[in-house]
Parts: sequence; C-alpha cells; structure tokens
Amino acid sequence: MTAPIMKRFAALFFLILFSAAPSYAVEIKEVVSPKGIKAWLVQDDFVPLISMRFSFKGGSTQDPNGKEGLANLMTGLFDEGAGDLDSETFQEKLDDVGAEMGFNADDDDVTGSIRMLAEKRDQAVDLLTLAVNKPRFDQAPIDRIRQQIVAGIKSSERDPNTIAGRKFAEVLYGDHPYGRRSEGTEASLNSITHDDLATFHKRNFARDNLIVAVVGSISPEELSPLLDKVFGDLPEKAELETISEAKLAFGQITRVDYALPQTSISMVYPGVRRQDPDFFAAYIMNHILGGGTFSSRIYNEVREKRGLAYSAGSNLVTRDHMAALMVNTATRADRANETLQILKTEIAKMAKDGPTEDELVEAKKYLVGSYAVNNLDSSSAVASTLIGLQDENLGRDYIDKRAELINAVTLDQVKEAAKKLLETDPAILIVGSPQS
Repeated sequence: MTAPIMKRFAALFFLILFSAAPSYAVEIKEVVSPKGIKAWLVQDDFVPLISMRFSFKGGSTQDPNGKEGLANLMTGLFDEGAGDLDSETFQEKLDDVGAEMGFNADDDDVTGSIRMLAEKRDQAVDLLTLAVNKPRFDQAPIDRIRQQIVAGIKSSERDPNTIAGRKFAEVLYGDHPYGRRSEGTEASLNSITHDDLATFHKRNFARDNLIVAVVGSISPEELSPLLDKVFGDLPEKAELETISEAKLAFGQITRVDYALPQTSISMVYPGVRRQDPDFFAAYIMNHILGGGTFSSRIYNEVREKRGLAYSAGSNLVTRDHMAALMVNTATRADRANETLQILKTEIAKMAKDGPTEDELVEAKKYLVGSYAVNNLDSSSAVASTLIGLQDENLGRDYIDKRAELINAVTLDQVKEAAKKLLETDPAILIVGSPQS
C-alpha cells in the first residue's frame, strides 16, 4: 500500500472511529466573529474531531426558468477546483488532510459540511475557504458532473415511482417552483454555462442568509477567526428572487398505471408551520396516527392486523413555502382499494374523535425520550440539529424546553389539531397496476 493511500486510510479510519461519540449533554454557545458572522458551537473535546455545517437560503427554487438543475449542478463542483487549485490538486490536498467535504442543494437551501481532525484544522479550513469563496467552475468538471446527473435522470425515467413523483408534484404544486425538477432536465442542464454558475454563486452565497453550526474540539476563541476566514469576505446581502407561498391542490387524484406487483398510495393533507402555536399538538397527533411507525394506528391497522403492507405511516413536512401532512404505504395491487379505504377510515376517526388519553401519554413519553437518540448521537447529528434550530428560529434553549412544551399539550388541543388538518379532502397519488 503506497504512502498516500496509507495516509488517506488512516485519516478516514479516525473520522469513522470518532464520528459516533456518546450522546451529548448539549451546551450551545453563540460565537460572533469580528466581522459579525454568527455560529452556534457545541464544544466537545472527547474526540479530536470537528464537524461544521452551514446553510445558505436559496436552493433550487432560485434556479432561473430554463436553467433548472443549476443549484444542484453547482453543489457538485465546489470540491472540483477552487482558487489556484485545479480539480485533481484540490482533491489530493483534501485527501492529505483527511477531511470530508460535501455540498447539497434542496428546494430552499444550499448546504455545506466539513468533518476534519482537530490537528489538521487549519489546512482543512484553508480548503473550505477556497471552495466557499473561489470555486473555479472549470469546464472539464462541469461537463463531467453534468454527464453524471444526466445519466441519473435518464435512468430514473424508467422508474415508475420517479415518474409518478414528478407528475404528482406538477399536480400538487402547479406552476410553483416546488413543482419543478430540482435535478433539472437534460435540456436545462445542457444550457447551463460557467457564467450561470458563477452568477448563482455570487447571488446566493452571502452573509445575511448564512447559518453556521460547529461541533467538536474547538473553543469559541479558536472558532471566531475561522468564521471570518471562511465566510467574512462573502457579499453582505444575497440577491434572492421572492418565492410565493405554494397553494397545494387538495382534492385531486393522480393515477400512474404501471405493471407493478405492488401499488403505492400517497395522501397529502394540510400541515402546520414550525412556529405555529398548534405545532406540538399536530406533531403528537401525527405520531399517534402514523408517525410512530410500530405504535401508530395506521401501522397497526394496515400491517399488524391485516398484513397488507410492509410499512405504512405519516409524517409532517415543512418547507419554507409550504406545510403538509403526508401518508404513505405500498400494498398488493389486488388489495390497493381495500388499503386505501382503511387509511381513509383511520384518518376520519382521528379527525372526528382524536386520540385517547392513553395514546397521548404514550406518545409524549416516546417523543421526549427519543429526541437525543435521533438527533444528538454524533457530532454530525448535533451539527445538523443546530442548523435546523437556527433555521426555524427556535432559540438556543429549545432542547432544554422541548420536553416541557410537549408535556404541556392537552388532549383537547390534539383533537383540535386533528380536526383542523384531517377534515380536508386530500390529494391522492396511486401508482401501480390498472387493476388496483
């Protein structure tokens, strides 16, 4: 094994070994750099590892018409050359310091992350600084990453669930940007140029739409100058297009006939915003209805009692410009109608009567007790949680207050949330054999 490969293997070994430290007793500190960059920090010297995550508002909804897939393509190019380092040199230096760097675009945000050994912090931050501030967007990497995305798009064109999802999005969201393909199309991707990428980067990467979270072996005093180094020279204000609120097309039934052994069923109801006073009532209600998986009503009726599906459940979905409650399952084609009727029956029961007192007590116990396991079990998980808390403006004391907020919810409040959300005629997607 060559020396460079040995070096990379050792670095990756330490990253894997130290990426799952014990669950955190989280003390969140706010660090403000001399240039005003704010970050939430959980200092943890248990392992010599640092995880940084950051987010810029303005994801694929900011793609210009005809340039769909621009944000997604851009995120594949940040580690493909920056500053005076071409793609190969940048990747070699990233390997040398044993750091893991990644970028991603969703509908509303462009996110980035880096995990690094504390002893290699300065070298890793130098590379992150170049990637954030001076991506090269060289033509060869553009062509290569674009070809990879196009190949994925062509492959997915034969996937019935992908086809159905696209069709359902068009029906559900109409002409709202959420209804577009975030990965783009072959035609839109082929129209994207170096200048398009550079312009998108300049307009979206700015200090006023930035959220930063750091977890690991670094003090506030050490973090402060690093924040300025990575983010301090970005433009002060982003130039984002205003995105309207999505108006979901409830009451619509979308069918995609496909010769499949199973039929997939999705149902969409109104949701609730994270800042809504009724959020926790709706959150508990959803857990009892379908979010609790093995303990939920939908799972018990569809899977446990009748064996109609391997899984069945519901979840609350929130984006910057929409909120929804979604129910999903998949069953045998010849029993799809039966399964759909069971879902409708259980949802109608919840809307009419709400949960029982015993269900409420058990849901509260689970939702309080599982939070640390699901959100605070590694440095990366903590960093992601800190980003989410900042994005929703929940405050640094949220983790301490969360149990109290859940336990304060009454049975009447949960019943009211059920009535409010579930009495709407849902949007329904059915994918499968015509006989279903």
